[in-house]
Amino acid sequence: MNTQVTVDFQLRSTLFSMMRMYNLLATQNGTTQSVSYALLIIEKEGTPATKVAPLMGMSSSSLSRLLKNMEDSGLIYKESNLKDRRVVKVFLTEKGVELRREVKKVVLGFNEKVKKKISKEEFEVFSKVISIIKEQVQEDLAEIQTNGNLKKQLNI
Repeated sequence: MNTQVTVDFQLRSTLFSMMRMYNLLATQNGTTQSVSYALLIIEKEGTPATKVAPLMGMSSSSLSRLLKNMEDSGLIYKESNLKDRRVVKVFLTEKGVELRREVKKVVLGFNEKVKKKISKEEFEVFSKVISIIKEQVQEDLAEIQTNGNLKKQLNI
């Protein structure tokens, strides 16, 4: 079997290529791809810190370091909920908003370049396929977490 024709290989190699590109672009803006992605996730009205980690695919300890670095760089600030101190929201500073604008231009620019090379119908098919893959991953994860047997779930 040629593993280079698997869904996993295609997604992973594409993702890593994009990450390399975004890391190079982020470096030109004096930041990192992770910081850039976090800037896009944090909403104007604030985002609970607990919601950022799952969206970025990070552990909570890695996210804590990232948010600390972002706070030290003046990109974000945190506010605790007065009623429940365990709930912390993350907000962008003006500096964070400015950098977010730059990051958004890069992401939307790349998106436009790709969309110029494919038809609307092809993009719709791509979106549908990606949704199916995500759905299958979620189903498999739920099964693995429930039954704990990865090999059986994957029919190995």
